[in-house]
Amino acid sequence: MLRTQFGKAGLGLCAIAVPLLIASCSSGTSGTIASQPPVSSTPLTSAAPAPSPTTLPPTPTPTPSPSPSPIVLLSPLTGLPEPTPKPVLVVKLDNTRNAQPHAGLGSADVVYIEEVEWGLTRIAAIFSSAIPNHIGPVRSARITDIELLAQYGSPAFAFSGAQQKLWPMLEAASFEDVSANKGGEGYSRDSNRRAPYNYFADGQVMLERAPKASFSTDIGFLFSEDTPLGGRPASKVTAEWPYSSVRFVYDPITGRYNVRLNGAPAKGEEIEGSQQASTVVIQYVKQTDSGFHDHSGGRTPLAETVGTGKALVLRDGQVWDVIWNRPSEELGTTFALADGSPMPFKPGQQWVALVDRDRTVRIIP
Repeated sequence: MLRTQFGKAGLGLCAIAVPLLIASCSSGTSGTIASQPPVSSTPLTSAAPAPSPTTLPPTPTPTPSPSPSPIVLLSPLTGLPEPTPKPVLVVKLDNTRNAQPHAGLGSADVVYIEEVEWGLTRIAAIFSSAIPNHIGPVRSARITDIELLAQYGSPAFAFSGAQQKLWPMLEAASFEDVSANKGGEGYSRDSNRRAPYNYFADGQVMLERAPKASFSTDIGFLFSEDTPLGGRPASKVTAEWPYSSVRFVYDPITGRYNVRLNGAPAKGEEIEGSQQASTVVIQYVKQTDSGFHDHSGGRTPLAETVGTGKALVLRDGQVWDVIWNRPSEELGTTFALADGSPMPFKPGQQWVALVDRDRTVRIIP
């Protein structure tokens, strides 16, 4: 045995030189020693695990910012698109059968009907969105115009004249006077009509004569295409004065009211059919004797448009009872429903009939 032959020293020698010992022992024994794997001189170490890939959160797709909606500017007088405010022109018109057909009235933003002497009426037409170059027949101013038009600031006011003692009050009013009394530029006579129903104004020239005329501004109207709740059917409404009348007849095809003045369709030189109103206002006002009168003794009423009172508003074949309110001359006129919310007008041409509060109108459902 190797251990007996070599003793402890032999064991130390084998430990020092393992390859030599294996060879020596192989030659001196009859047994077979299985070969061993070579010993590596490099110490073995545990293999470090491969780093796992880091999972990053997905990059969010940026949400495109919505393009801002273009701002659509609306006319404060019609509720229709108006890119920029424009100066205001008021023209006083005749309102008898002899005035038909009117010229330029179809382009007005707001149309007022007011009572004058002998139970007749006149029209105050407000233009801003469009200014016709042929408007008429032009007639004279009345005392009601001073207070009524003050809510428009200082508009250009075209009229044919006035009685002499009214002139100082007209001179002190807020509007820009471009009447014939201040010069004939822009006025002309139509040879196809008889006087005094043949006097016409060029709207463009009127504004040129009034470079300081105020621009369209809020006069209290609120507009909406949506019909408010609470209305009752009203296909026709008629307001009457002793020698004048106006009737509005709803047209379901156009969604507006056809206008009849003094028993006949309100014709226009530049339009087919009759004049049409998107919204009709019957504004009940306090009327008093103004102290003015014409040369035949007809008394001129004064319609008070500052204060508060009842009104009827018609649109879309319906009517609403409302309250109108105007605190002062400088402020506009608002119209409120029974619950106090504003009454929205239908965009388009607005007609306002000033009716003595002691009168009534006829409404047909």
